[in-house]
Amino acid sequence: MAAPGSGGTLLDALEELLAELPARMRGRRSRLSAQTSTFLRAVAEELDLVTRDDYEELELRVAQLEHRLRLLEGPRDLPPPPAA
Repeated sequence: MAAPGSGGTLLDALEELLAELPARMRGRRSRLSAQTSTFLRAVAEELDLVTRDDYEELELRVAQLEHRLRLLEGPRDLPPPPAA
C-alpha cells in the first residue's frame, strides 16, 4: 500500500488495497474455519460426544472382531473331526 507522502494518490492506495483484499479474506476465512473446528471439537469432548472418526474406528474394530470370531467358530455344517 502506498505510504503517506510517497506521492501516491488515494486512488492508487485504494486500488492496491482492493487487489490485496481476496488474499486477506482467504487467510481470515481459513483461520476462522480452523478456530471453529477447534471450538467444536472442544465442545464435543466436553459433552462426551463421539466424533465421526472415533465412531468409524470403533465400527471397523467391531467388524474385525466379528470376522475373527467367525473364523474361530469355523463352519457349522461340518461334522466334528474324528477322535484320534
